[in-house]
Amino acid sequence: MNLEVTSVSRRPEKLSQTASAIQVITGEDIRRSGATRLPEALRLASNLAVDQLDASQWAISARGFNSPLANKLLVLIDGRTVYSPLFAGVFWDVQDVLLEDVERIEVISGPGGTLWGANAVNGVINIITKSAKASQGAFLGAGGGTEVRAFGRARYGGALASNLYGRAYGKYSDYDGKVLADGRDANNDWHMGQGGGRLDWEASEATLFTLQGDLYENRLPLAGPDDIVTRGANVMGRWSHTLSEASHVKLQGYVDRMHRNIPGQYDDVLYTYDLDFQHRFALGARHAVVWGTGYRRVADNFAPGALALVSRRVSLETFSAFVQDEMALSRDRLHLTLGTKVEHNDYTGLEVQPHVRLVWLWSQQQTLWAAVSRAVRTPSRLDRDLVVLPGRDFDSEKLLAYEGGYRAQPHEQLAVSLAVFYHDYDDLRSVEQVDPPVPFVVGNGQAGASYGAELWGDYRPAQGWRLRAGYTAMRVDIRAKPGSTDRTSGASEAADSDHNFSVRSSLDLPAQVEFDTMFRYVSRLRHPSVPVPGYAELDIRLAWRPTPTLEFSVVGQNLLHARHAEFGDPGTRQEIERGVYGKVTWRR
Repeated sequence: MNLEVTSVSRRPEKLSQTASAIQVITGEDIRRSGATRLPEALRLASNLAVDQLDASQWAISARGFNSPLANKLLVLIDGRTVYSPLFAGVFWDVQDVLLEDVERIEVISGPGGTLWGANAVNGVINIITKSAKASQGAFLGAGGGTEVRAFGRARYGGALASNLYGRAYGKYSDYDGKVLADGRDANNDWHMGQGGGRLDWEASEATLFTLQGDLYENRLPLAGPDDIVTRGANVMGRWSHTLSEASHVKLQGYVDRMHRNIPGQYDDVLYTYDLDFQHRFALGARHAVVWGTGYRRVADNFAPGALALVSRRVSLETFSAFVQDEMALSRDRLHLTLGTKVEHNDYTGLEVQPHVRLVWLWSQQQTLWAAVSRAVRTPSRLDRDLVVLPGRDFDSEKLLAYEGGYRAQPHEQLAVSLAVFYHDYDDLRSVEQVDPPVPFVVGNGQAGASYGAELWGDYRPAQGWRLRAGYTAMRVDIRAKPGSTDRTSGASEAADSDHNFSVRSSLDLPAQVEFDTMFRYVSRLRHPSVPVPGYAELDIRLAWRPTPTLEFSVVGQNLLHARHAEFGDPGTRQEIERGVYGKVTWRR
């Protein structure tokens, strides 16, 4: 509860005092989970739905509307927004980091549009890596097994000059393909290589400069002579300066390039340019203000194949500004936060996303909070420019969210959190029937709601033993609005489970042995036409650290079944197999 988080208010604050449903995955949590890539690590947040489609693809969302093209979750890596303007979602096969360098992952379920902008509709994932100063020395890791066939990791960090620190890393992974429902091999082995580095210069006690970047390539074999190949690179610079104890400014910019070639489907080259400024300060004794501005430009060159867009080349710009004021109505007990973000994009023009949040510090161990927020999901290229389903008049999808929560730490060894929510959606994407020669178009003919509760607990029954459990109960209902000709009942927008439960145990045994388990249960995915059966699975990790610098571990994943399905149509979906791998790591 005393962990500091920054994603809720764009400033450091204790998790126990945030007016949001937020969970934190620490670097130690990731190490002890046995996760080998970012989506696996995100399973540790019980307020997320994480479904694996095949060796490389995932469906990840919060509070419903999950699908392979989930478009209502904003993901940031060290402040760099990674959603694709092609479909307003995330290509999870190319979003990864060296997990050993992750400091923490902050996972917000619920809207964050006031501070983070469009597409932060159902949640925000903020992946924060360690500074170069905090990741000095050498690290080597390697392993392999049945499903994770082989992987290698390397990183080295050092002091380059006085107050100048750097690190460089490289990683490679080779994953076995999955199987079809009838047991046949899907023939989709996946290979990915990634590398990069970071520099941190402490110019003074008040000023910090950061420069970091990554490059990657992944390959997915096809039946023909060519592979699906994705290559990309990004570079980001950040300047932050502390003006006083209560005032801080930050300027950040990055350039991102991604080239994805799917033979026979499309060949897309996308450039993203982003600049963001933020200033927080105290106004008197009772006001904490944060404001900022931003500019984003995407340049997309889309060469069509089976998938064709109306315009091959586009350049899209977004201008934004936000302000938020946290007011201490009662200095130590009651805090009211008012804020709004104003954005202008080339598709829909001006969008406004306000919120109101209230926190009552009931006691030192108990906190109550409530919030009302508005968020939008702006159109993507697939919404507006798809040749077979043109949507030139497609407007932003809109959300009005009502949330409330309770956090408590009744005992030093026990912490619990409860959040309840009701999300009211309007102008959801639909497929409208019109007259020939264009029989169908993309419209805003659906509305809907999601509602439910998220419960989380952390208990330490004894020294060296930690238990964490999470449960989410949720319903998502999508309906056609009056006058709409959509008959999909939301089939293309969401496939969600009503119940999601997980429990993790981390146990320290004698002789520097660690024993970690994670059980998870997901009820059947509610889908208008193709439900996916529910399943339960178990992961186990056993590790031995003969010295502080050397670790051997064995990890078993999905141990309860030879294989199980998590998403997709029975005729085409791929099933996730039981897997075991070994790993050795060395640090100096």
